[in-house]
Amino acid sequence: FFLCQSNYSLTRNHININSITNPMMLATRLRSIRSNLVTAAAFSTQPIDSNDSPPHRFKYDAPWLHYYTNHKHPDVMNFINGSFQHPNDANMKISDNIECSDPSTNKVLSYIPESSSKQDDASTTPSSLEQAIAAAKGAYPSWSSTPVQTRQRLLLEYAHFLHKKEVREEIAYWITLENGKTMADAMGDVWRGLEVVEAATRVGNDMMGDSLQNLSSGLDTISYRVPLGVCAGIAPFNFPAMIPLWMAPLSLATGNTYVLKPSEKTPSASMLLASYLNDLGLPPGVLNVVNGSRDTVDGLLTHPDIKAISFVGSNSAGEHIHDVGSKNGKRVQANLGAKNHATILMDDADRASTIKAIVGAAFGAAGQRCMALSVVILVGDLSVSQGWVDEVVEEAKKLKVGNGFQEGVDVGPLISKEAIERAEGIIQSSIDEGAICRLDGRGVVVDGFEDGHFLGPTLIDLNCVNSNEPITNPAYTEEIFAPVLTILTVPTLDDAIKITNNNPYGNGCALFTSSGAAARKYQFEIEAGQVGINVPIPVPLPFFSFTGNKASIRGDVNFYGKSGVNFFTQLKTVTSNWQYQKGADLGGVTMPVVGKK
Repeated sequence: FFLCQSNYSLTRNHININSITNPMMLATRLRSIRSNLVTAAAFSTQPIDSNDSPPHRFKYDAPWLHYYTNHKHPDVMNFINGSFQHPNDANMKISDNIECSDPSTNKVLSYIPESSSKQDDASTTPSSLEQAIAAAKGAYPSWSSTPVQTRQRLLLEYAHFLHKKEVREEIAYWITLENGKTMADAMGDVWRGLEVVEAATRVGNDMMGDSLQNLSSGLDTISYRVPLGVCAGIAPFNFPAMIPLWMAPLSLATGNTYVLKPSEKTPSASMLLASYLNDLGLPPGVLNVVNGSRDTVDGLLTHPDIKAISFVGSNSAGEHIHDVGSKNGKRVQANLGAKNHATILMDDADRASTIKAIVGAAFGAAGQRCMALSVVILVGDLSVSQGWVDEVVEEAKKLKVGNGFQEGVDVGPLISKEAIERAEGIIQSSIDEGAICRLDGRGVVVDGFEDGHFLGPTLIDLNCVNSNEPITNPAYTEEIFAPVLTILTVPTLDDAIKITNNNPYGNGCALFTSSGAAARKYQFEIEAGQVGINVPIPVPLPFFSFTGNKASIRGDVNFYGKSGVNFFTQLKTVTSNWQYQKGADLGGVTMPVVGKK
């Protein structure tokens, strides 16, 4: 079954893509190709070494993967100007590329070339990044002039297409393969992104400006919201579909063109989302996807044609992106780290429901959510709190750790070897500094996936703390980004509010209670930007905006909702003077003053 790459091309051409004029039909036909028959061996003229592990066999066709005869695994191509394009340097050494691996097996899936790289220093051929930005810049005049209802209509078709279960399942497959989260969680990832696409289909309402007539005789002023130009997004690994869909659709709906850089750990969902939109008729160059790591990011931050940058990720990366982007004259919206606190009033919270909610919010997606609950503050007597802790431990023990494709799995792997080593190191440091590990998820082994990056649910108990003293244990101070929950006990709601507010992060928080008075006090006094009352993960639907604050954000304009529209647009004000009679005074050398002599 060893075939050459040209035979694969003939196989793809056999579906007569060029004869399909209906975009939806084209997309459907592309989706129907299954590459179970397509392996890296099928693209190579060289047999695979029997002592080497075989390349991955994918369930779906992946036109963004390109196989070189001298590479064992495929390279991820870029999506530029309406088509998948090979990296500039086909002879690039594998060591120059970034490995994209399956976190459940630690096996390489593909290689990620750096899009900012040129073939060599003397080359006059632009880098892939430069080509993508040039394509976006070239497409901008026509796209920004396209009527807003036409742009909305295309996104409406896109939303309709993404509603198809088989489409969402295909996206979820690539998320689970590269990220490790369960298929059910991956489907939720797609769905929450789809909701932002739906919101973008009515963007015209939020782009409307203001007007006031007859400021003086014949003098009127009108303001418009207009697009910025070429915008860019830098997406994280933990939501490979949702975060790109927070970024690109709203930017496109408001008339901008876009360059998206997905995480080098999870590129395929972005590739698939871009190709879908292209199949539905998005003009070439309006949406481009480039791959890479820091060099590509820095290329976006410093390029003069990029007008705005959106980012979601860690504090260290976000602070760099905000600082460098701002210094280079770009708008920057950046959602950073978090340490989300849930407060439980033990005397009146619904015990069973609250415990289930806490366990799900703390350990779902292996804790790799910026809105995961990582701290629980129990309010009441310490002796009572130990019963709550025991029940949380028992509920957490019910969760099944494993590969995200397996039935019944609740907790998948962490994204990388570095991530699990860091998490396990923080757990040990917290124990060394006096914390009690009530449930230790280290060392968990999943049958058939022994090399995966698995960490089971872990619960660190700091016992009773004093709200007047800083909490220095690393289980509390660090954003672990893993299935690790830290529990504190304090005597009063005031103590819980004080501790939560003293934390530098401000992404989200939650209160579990049946007391309206306590809920009113909490939501009024708490500083975090997103508050849940009996809601463990209070991420707003896209009618609103994502409103984290404090150290969880850089920039002052939030994602999606009206804030998102404001980020991707700027105000233009037109003042006109139309005098019906000739000889009117149109101004002189002195400062114009209206209504005063």
